[in-house]
Amino acid sequence: MDNRKEDISSSAVFPEISAEQQKLDRRFMRAALTQAKKALDKGEVPIGCVIVYEGRIIGRGYNRRNTDRTTIAHAEINAIKKASRVIGDWRLEGCTLYCTLEPCQMCAGAIVQARIDRVVIGTLSPKAGCAGTLLNILQNPDFNHQAQITDGVMAGECSELLSRFFKELRRLNKLKKTSSEMPAGSD
Repeated sequence: MDNRKEDISSSAVFPEISAEQQKLDRRFMRAALTQAKKALDKGEVPIGCVIVYEGRIIGRGYNRRNTDRTTIAHAEINAIKKASRVIGDWRLEGCTLYCTLEPCQMCAGAIVQARIDRVVIGTLSPKAGCAGTLLNILQNPDFNHQAQITDGVMAGECSELLSRFFKELRRLNKLKKTSSEMPAGSD
């Protein structure tokens, strides 16, 4: 994971973001991390998301691709569905989306389609990030909507959770491979 910015605690890094907004961003990113931990508990890649409107969380989601057996069960998509139900509209204007990992192309497209104003990202995704790493779908001037992006909020915590998950997954896969290569009766 790319950890260009460990945290947004310094107004020198983001002078346009007030200290109060930085505090709120950390608060809501902690809520997104709580969602990511729910995914982890289910054996899913630990990615979490919350959507905030007028200072209140109106949508929560975490990665459920394996659980739901569908490609589209990403944290952001799940949170957008819930927030849309609360708002009573597909348009989520005035909302801020907090996600622990930079959105992929599908989620970035859904964010643009939902007209979400601001996206706050924990850690960047060098393999699939579409909020500036590989592509920047969220701020493409050819689309009818662009979102403001703040990245690096609690990057260390977000990155560490993902790293720990993948390290454990590699360990389990290695054990599984080793045990399947043992000849029968060699216990």
